[in-house]
Amino acid sequence: MVLDFSTQLMQATVQVEQQLPNGTHIIGTGFLVNDPAPDGTERTVLVTANHVFNRMTGAQAHVGYRLQGSDGAWRYDPKPIVIRSAANELWAHLANRDVAAIVVKAPPAFAKAAIPLAWLAGGDTFAKYDIGPGDEMMVLGYPQGLSADSAGFPILRSGRVASMVAPPSADAPTFLLDFRVFPGNSGGPVFIADENRRVPGEAQPKDAEFITGMLTQQVELNNERLEIGIVTDAAFIRDTIALLDQQKAAPPASPDAPPAAAHPLAATAQDAAAVGQAVAD
Repeated sequence: MVLDFSTQLMQATVQVEQQLPNGTHIIGTGFLVNDPAPDGTERTVLVTANHVFNRMTGAQAHVGYRLQGSDGAWRYDPKPIVIRSAANELWAHLANRDVAAIVVKAPPAFAKAAIPLAWLAGGDTFAKYDIGPGDEMMVLGYPQGLSADSAGFPILRSGRVASMVAPPSADAPTFLLDFRVFPGNSGGPVFIADENRRVPGEAQPKDAEFITGMLTQQVELNNERLEIGIVTDAAFIRDTIALLDQQKAAPPASPDAPPAAAHPLAATAQDAAAVGQAVAD
């Protein structure tokens, strides 16, 4: 069965969680990318917002994998990953961008669900497909730690581009989305799935299906949330993944690590931190 773009990306999206000593949970969203190592070895990379890992003070986080039984039913099956060794971070991140990437040892079914690196928009993709204000984009995530079901699938929501969109650069690393952001949405993939997009200069519609970026922050003014999300351009996700070739890969999940708590359908995640007039969620 051939799955549509949205379904494939939903299968590659996971909850990223760590329980703090005080009993609260840091919860964010991540998604898996298939990025072979330079020698051709298969490699699965988890990407999320950098502030999600930064707020996790412990050495291990849990990734909310899902398993499908012989009866076709799905169940939540979180596994640990090591994100720190002593005081050293094991994930890669750019100095001024809220994006993190770490190599993970995913269950075989999930490794197959990882999306190709080619699905991430490049520097000229927006111009090629004439992406701009008013275009609808989809967002996958776990608002307030909530999932779509007990198996831990993410919730799919949508918003429209609320700003001009410039080629990604140091001066224009993000764009705005008319979208209400909640704690737990951080690190969620933002994408467009338009199978019949009219593109100037093209006689026939084109399929526009690609990841445009990652939800990383929300706009706030005078302590009031404006229900506008900040999306970091996908080009910087590519750049972050490329950093993995310059460092040692993260160790695989420890099979002896304690299991994660049962999947929270009404989580107590609180991962918002003020950054000027933007709030990281």
